[in-house]
Amino acid sequence: MQLRMRMEPAEGIFLAEGEKVILRALDAGFVPLSALMEAKWLPGLESQLAQHDCTVFLADEALLKSVTGYRLHRGALAAFVRKPLPSVPEVLEDAKFVVVLEDLVDHTNVGLIFRTAAALGADAVLVSPQCADPLYRRAVKVSMGAVLTTPWTRAQPWPWLLEDLGEQGFERVALTPAPSAVDLRGWSPAQAGGRVALLLGSEGPGLSDEVFARVDTQLRIPMTERVDSLNVAAAAAIACYVLAAGNAD
Repeated sequence: MQLRMRMEPAEGIFLAEGEKVILRALDAGFVPLSALMEAKWLPGLESQLAQHDCTVFLADEALLKSVTGYRLHRGALAAFVRKPLPSVPEVLEDAKFVVVLEDLVDHTNVGLIFRTAAALGADAVLVSPQCADPLYRRAVKVSMGAVLTTPWTRAQPWPWLLEDLGEQGFERVALTPAPSAVDLRGWSPAQAGGRVALLLGSEGPGLSDEVFARVDTQLRIPMTERVDSLNVAAAAAIACYVLAAGNAD
């Protein structure tokens, strides 16, 4: 609990769960502070953790659950020092396809979107000031470490930063279920191979009016009448696939 209370500050810590995610954090240059795991996971992690001033605690499954408050499916947990977030210009410098998240509250959705963005060719992710923390334990786990390797930062000032994106040549496209929006399948950037920023809104409310006032195009995913919308992570996967493929043509 004390570790989780210290997670929010940019200068605080984050937790990585599972051998693969811990190794990805180490490979990405994050500094470990301590680790808690079952003994069977130590051989795969010991050599890299030993390169740091990192205390390793071993425990059985029952004690791990007692200490953490939940069952560790991958049997290992490590606390890492957060890196200072880069500036928006640093994140966008060489980016052509960017995903922008406004006020998502579910850490699972945030983690899934980061994993999707990394898999389907997005160069960076921007998150609004009120968006759920990409380095929250659940987000890191669900992303399989993609939040540790994908360039990202907080989009500030919000939403005025979107105007800066337009000035930098990004075509700002908002994903919405609105019937008046353009069919995603038939849309292509105004400039072939141009810079694109895909905007995704919070679960339920979607994007704010302030964001819609600052976008160039509204896109929708065509669906049957049996449903009126998709989960934001599922919608992000479809949109990223279509936009990334179209922008590569």
